[in-house]
Amino acid sequence: MTGPTTASASLAERAAALVVDVPDHPAPGVTFKDITPLLADGPTFAAVVRHLVDHAPAGVDLVAGMEARGFVVGAPVAVALGAGFVPVRKEGKLPRRTLSGSYDLEYGSAVIELHPDTVPAGSRVLVVDDVLATGGTAAATVRLLEEAGAEVVGLAFLMELTFLHGRDRLGDHDVEVLLTY
Repeated sequence: MTGPTTASASLAERAAALVVDVPDHPAPGVTFKDITPLLADGPTFAAVVRHLVDHAPAGVDLVAGMEARGFVVGAPVAVALGAGFVPVRKEGKLPRRTLSGSYDLEYGSAVIELHPDTVPAGSRVLVVDDVLATGGTAAATVRLLEEAGAEVVGLAFLMELTFLHGRDRLGDHDVEVLLTY
């Protein structure tokens, strides 16, 4: 995955202008990055999806997106790539046998799950989410996918909160990010 081009720099400026900071949400001291204005801007949202698709590794079989905003960003990336989509859900939301993994967030801990039968062994998976913060959710997702027999070929995020050093938890995986804070 490559660094920004002039076109992606312009896209980054457009996208960043649509992200709204919400202080002290969901906990005191945490600044939430609200992407709903970006999602509501059709041309910018489409350009963000196209950017993530254009920077995806070749031969992606599945896109995995984490609940909930990873669904919103990941599903259109999967469609554009001609790949399947695997939802990675919060604990207790999936109705059949699951693989589960716990992780820490910047403001607590959580458990995620996926249906292992939706991830055929050897599948090449791109993990997509809206934000890379502490890296806990992404690292847990990578572990679950690998436990299911998949090969994680890359991770893509709309934005990265670099001061939380989440990238450090992702090992040698290729990471694509449009916006950095």
